Amino acid sequence: MNRRTAYKLRQLGIIIVVWLIIGFIIPFYDRLALVTMNAVPPAPRYTMLEAVLINMGAAFTGALLGGSFLVFYVNVRFRDKSYGYTILAVAGAFLLVIAIVNILLRLFDIPSEWTRITKNCLVWGVVVTITQLFLQINNKFGQGVFWNIIRGKYNTPREEERIFMFLDLNSSTTIAERLGDKKYHAFLKDIFTDITNPILDNNGEIYQYVGDEVIVAWKYDEGIRNSKCVQCFFDIKYHLQQLNHKYQQLYGVIPTFKAGIHCGKVVAGEVGIIKRDITYSGDVLNTTSRIQGMCRQFNEEVIVSGDLASSLRLAGNFAAQTLGSIKLKGKQKEMLLIALKSMHMQ
Repeated sequence: MNRRTAYKLRQLGIIIVVWLIIGFIIPFYDRLALVTMNAVPPAPRYTMLEAVLINMGAAFTGALLGGSFLVFYVNVRFRDKSYGYTILAVAGAFLLVIAIVNILLRLFDIPSEWTRITKNCLVWGVVVTITQLFLQINNKFGQGVFWNIIRGKYNTPREEERIFMFLDLNSSTTIAERLGDKKYHAFLKDIFTDITNPILDNNGEIYQYVGDEVIVAWKYDEGIRNSKCVQCFFDIKYHLQQLNHKYQQLYGVIPTFKAGIHCGKVVAGEVGIIKRDITYSGDVLNTTSRIQGMCRQFNEEVIVSGDLASSLRLAGNFAAQTLGSIKLKGKQKEMLLIALKSMHMQ
């Protein structure tokens, strides 16, 4: 199973758990409302245990169907559409969920007068809307970032060992002048969409988009494992090669990248007041940017630091060429740089 599928399944799992909790709470709320409002008591056969089981069963069915629709269809099929399209799709999913919930309630002879139906519609309408809202927010912040903000993981800055790859589009200025602003924006949007899956499949996190550049981050152990941080670049290259016809037809340009990769300790923490985000700071990012800048000077597509290369399994997968100890711009000490090529791609 690839990482993007596993991520979607985790999202679906969270939706199912949350909806089950809501399904568990609803019958207790109903009973409390009946008692406090001196309403007509429920039918003799309608026990609390039965109510809980039925509501949780309905919640599970609705979450499985409606949640799958949101995660695997709406947020994939409509990711390039306006939010209005998403709202319509979610509204359709909501109507489907409500129909399923009420059909299940009627099948088990649970009272389904209009007040109960209206209440169910309101409750599950809010649940579905909030679910989609959280999915959208999570996509906006990136995998796991929103949850880290919610639980305050980075309220206090913390030191972490990370690997960074600065991925830069070749000849971006020339391409931008040729395409014009609007078409160039569409060009970048397509590229960033197409390279997402190779990044996720190699356990990478998209840290930032900076103009025509993408900054990808890994937890150190995940990036080192099977040389994922390097393999990611060549998977991106291979994937874009498979889409050459698309880019040639739409833009008359075939995108290629160069990259610098480095590792080290950074400080991660929340910044901002009106707009909050989790950022990394430290010399590692500046150094990685400098390494990426050396690709043009040496006419190489991937350059990694000697510190990182010493921890990677390069033999058999990548051809390494030592470029020597180079004094990077703004640095006092020289750094060993190594250019890499994939032995499986020509």
